Amino acid sequence: MPQIYKIYVNQNLLILADFVPTNLPNPQTIGLQDIDLEKLFRSSANTIDSVTYLAITPDPHQLFKTVVADIKIIKAAGGVVKNGHGEYLFIHRLGKWDLPKGKLEEDEKVRSAAKREVEEECGVDVDYLGAKFCTTYHTYTMRGKVVLKQTNWYEMGVNKSPELTPQLEEDIDQAEWIDIREGFEKIAENTYPLILDIAKRLLQQANS
Repeated sequence: MPQIYKIYVNQNLLILADFVPTNLPNPQTIGLQDIDLEKLFRSSANTIDSVTYLAITPDPHQLFKTVVADIKIIKAAGGVVKNGHGEYLFIHRLGKWDLPKGKLEEDEKVRSAAKREVEEECGVDVDYLGAKFCTTYHTYTMRGKVVLKQTNWYEMGVNKSPELTPQLEEDIDQAEWIDIREGFEKIAENTYPLILDIAKRLLQQANS
């Protein structure tokens, strides 16, 4: 089975894969010896145009371990939540559309953290906690150092279409059920690259 790792570095994307993906925006091949997450993060901090760096290797998993060996990894979990009407739960936080997620607490299981974060951030009870939907990686700075956030996303479901209560103290000003076919453009025009990637997958599923 083909292997691929996607690491979002500011507005850029670093792909480690054992095949050549199609339809990549502005792809640039990068040598294995040139992959340095901190340097890529610093150099892309103030650029406007996004770039997709592509590294082809027979063993993406080993290359990923090498690339992140000296980077602190922050583990988080979140939910791709579907209601009884087939709509998905999105939140609006700090001016952008997002999905509910958060860091793991001490000794907390990943699946439990995902469910807790959804319920806390949106004021909703999750009726179904399913399989892992995907894992995403993105870089940011913490105390002046570049770190990598690894987020495991889980499929979740709720009965009917319950009212949502955004967690204002977490800077969430909206929590909304969105029909991905009707609301995709609204999400796409103001979100993060990795959330857009998930939204595209949801749209493909809805249209299949």
